[in-house]
Amino acid sequence: MRRPLLGYAMVWTAALLFAVNGTVSKVILESGVSSLRLTQVRSTGAFVLLAVAIALLAPRTLRVTRRELPFLVAFGVAALAFVQWLYFVAIHRLPIGIALLLQYLAPLLVALWARYVMHEPVRRRIWVALALALAGLALVVEVWEGLSLDGVGVAAALAAAVVFAVYVLMAERAVGRRDPFSLSLYGFLFAALFWALVQPLWTFPVGVVDDQVSLLGNVAGSELPVWALMAWLVTLGTVAPFGLVVWALRHVPATRVGIVAMLEPVAATFVAFTWLDERLEPAQLAGGAVVLAGIVLAQTAR
Repeated sequence: MRRPLLGYAMVWTAALLFAVNGTVSKVILESGVSSLRLTQVRSTGAFVLLAVAIALLAPRTLRVTRRELPFLVAFGVAALAFVQWLYFVAIHRLPIGIALLLQYLAPLLVALWARYVMHEPVRRRIWVALALALAGLALVVEVWEGLSLDGVGVAAALAAAVVFAVYVLMAERAVGRRDPFSLSLYGFLFAALFWALVQPLWTFPVGVVDDQVSLLGNVAGSELPVWALMAWLVTLGTVAPFGLVVWALRHVPATRVGIVAMLEPVAATFVAFTWLDERLEPAQLAGGAVVLAGIVLAQTAR
């Protein structure tokens, strides 16, 4: 039986967890852990937790055919591995709210792909959505200041939007044949294997895991070990919010889930302001609101 209120509560909770995770991730990155290593930790940790849970609760879903194996490899490497890495690069170099706004252009790209590549019916409001998104981005990056934001950070966030769109399109295709949990399990598995090839596990800087690091910003006087922050990243920052979104889809249509998930960049901006004292100019806040309006329209256009 569908329970919409429960579904919306799950999406809101997931968005808040993802929002807090952005600041947690930034603290870890500021401690000296590279974006590549943090991506490796997240992928490997999420795979291990999902593997244990699925092996205990639904082992039959672990079966894989030879035909779907190439797709799962591509999904893990081309989508999951790079969307996480680019996200970490972006939030390391940009205010978290701006990085997420840029990444959340993905739904607009998905709608454009559906309309012009897949020739699916898409409402004309997609053009209004595109205009709003571009106008809002002009305000966010303050084009009149000569693009004062970090260039590498902006490029990483925009690239993350493209890869995120690829992730959404591939996942949408795959969930018709495989349940979301096992799909994510294999995605994280091949992402973890990819990063293990790029940077072998025996070269991991184990010593940094026990380091006590400042929580920065308004709580700079407090410290936590890096391993505790990484534990949050994997459990409450990855596996838990993903599981909530998956369960929410049992009660709320996917399009509405996507729209409600727009709470994340708003909440992430608030968390970063409260915790890290990251401040945005009034024009940037207005631009963020315009971008969100465009993204919501894009979600409803398809």
